Amino acid sequence: MTESALISSDHLISHLDQLVGLPGSPGNTEDLIAVAARVAARMRNSGLHVETLTTPGAPIVVGRRSGRSPFTLLLYHHYDVAPPGAWRSWNHDPFQIAEREQALFGRGVAAGKGPLIAHLHALATLIESDGDLPCGIVVIAEGDGNAGSPHIATTLAEQRELLRADAVLATGGDRDSLGRPCCYAGTKGLLQVRLRATGAGMPLPAGLAASVPNPLWRLLWALTQIKSDQEEILINGFYDTIDGPGRGESKALRAVTFDEEARTLAWDLPQFLFAMNDAAIVQAEATLPTCNITAITAEPVSDLALIPTAANARIDFQLVPRQYPQAVFDLLYSHLAEKGLADIQLERLPGGYPGAATSLDDRFVGLASEAGNPVFGSALTILPRGPFTQPLALFNQAFGAPTATIGFARPDSATFAANERIPFSDLINHGQHLIEIMLACGRE
Repeated sequence: MTESALISSDHLISHLDQLVGLPGSPGNTEDLIAVAARVAARMRNSGLHVETLTTPGAPIVVGRRSGRSPFTLLLYHHYDVAPPGAWRSWNHDPFQIAEREQALFGRGVAAGKGPLIAHLHALATLIESDGDLPCGIVVIAEGDGNAGSPHIATTLAEQRELLRADAVLATGGDRDSLGRPCCYAGTKGLLQVRLRATGAGMPLPAGLAASVPNPLWRLLWALTQIKSDQEEILINGFYDTIDGPGRGESKALRAVTFDEEARTLAWDLPQFLFAMNDAAIVQAEATLPTCNITAITAEPVSDLALIPTAANARIDFQLVPRQYPQAVFDLLYSHLAEKGLADIQLERLPGGYPGAATSLDDRFVGLASEAGNPVFGSALTILPRGPFTQPLALFNQAFGAPTATIGFARPDSATFAANERIPFSDLINHGQHLIEIMLACGRE
């Protein structure tokens, strides 16, 4: 095996098309079971020994193969994708690959299915070139990644030996202003919560609002006690355990910029919060926890002027190191009670996990960065974390393994919108980068 082995594009598009052709959004278990079966078949065809683990949700597919070196690298992937939304917003069938202007279009090509296929093709290339892998590999692909990975912790506890690894590599995050993927030494954690306020047992005329409480107003008042109009999270104790970035992290954050113009143009965004730009954006996305509202709904849904019977809101927190999902949930519960809003019902939604934190100086993180040299022309910029969540802390805890996440999507990739896309060259380079990482791991 030489370092010049290159991924062939002959079959990559057709294999990705077969996977994209199967819908698989969170909660659609039957669809996800079909996707899992296709993922398992693709892993076998790539030369891996495969097991499909059942869970209360979507199956978890695990592919394994030993290598010449005892070092074992675990690749974390998810095969579930965002719902396509209104098909009329797409320029083509979202569940069929389309090729235009050297880019591939289809749901999942930039988030989930595309990176997975790129990595499987990299493994197949290594095996075909030399009959073996330079190091051991474990590939884990879950179908609940967009739903908070509710079954990963249990699977790790039950299948510890099956999944054991010396380091963990994932896909996620951004690219720098030159289009090179960033290498993240950590990821943010996740907590998802549903708030519910209830009122009368039946919808009532709006004229009774002088004497009957409206649960939708009650819910809105609760939400204003959680976050201010200055983007400050108001929960008592929320920031108490957080440390600011260290000297090394601050230096790394100042050294990178994203293509701000490409972002604002692709997202049709007039400006960033507080007119932030350049390093301020990078630092905010890497170091600040968030509280985001996904949806507010009333029951019943109606265009009539009435007092609803109930109101719900779904919020999510992206957490930084030393913040833990259950602890933040408990703080939220106490905070609302102190504000006279104890009647607001709180439900912690399934899944969630703390943030992962590996040292910027870790040997594996440096290896993953340096492996970018032959593919992207330079080592990848290392950042402490970015504006995304992954359950990598669970692997940290289970194996004491360092983690690294490699950026993939571009500002216009539209991973949650219509016409999701990725340049074909990015798929090839993502797989080629894995080859370089595995060659380096084999020398460990």
